[in-house]
Amino acid sequence: MTSDHLTRVSAPEGVAPGNGYQHVVWGTGRFVAVSGQCSLDERGEVVGVGDPAAQARQVFENLRRCLAAAGVGFESVVKLTYFVTDVAHLPAVRAARDAVIPPEHLPASSAVQVSALFRPELLLEIEAFAVVPEPRP
Repeated sequence: MTSDHLTRVSAPEGVAPGNGYQHVVWGTGRFVAVSGQCSLDERGEVVGVGDPAAQARQVFENLRRCLAAAGVGFESVVKLTYFVTDVAHLPAVRAARDAVIPPEHLPASSAVQVSALFRPELLLEIEAFAVVPEPRP
């Protein structure tokens, strides 16, 4: 599947199709790395203590703001890495992701369960990599 500057492959030959992600995404342009985002608001306070859905929504809002600072949106994200304190939080993460990334723009993804994040009330952290298209002349 191609979208301007990115190509997405959900099932390379001999690999089972991804469910809610692409196995391979590549493109041309500027590479953008967004540090792992947690559910902290602009004052550094945790949003959604004990609520994975609220935390996931805040994380994706923070990712949106970081991507916007680079002049890009979720359509240019090629990879998301999810760090969750419990894999049971993944449905809430996927729901928040699906609210901002349409199925045709799903990136490659990895999910990792971790024992803890840098503050005990945080349930998840997500980092993003994007490829920003070069401006057209």
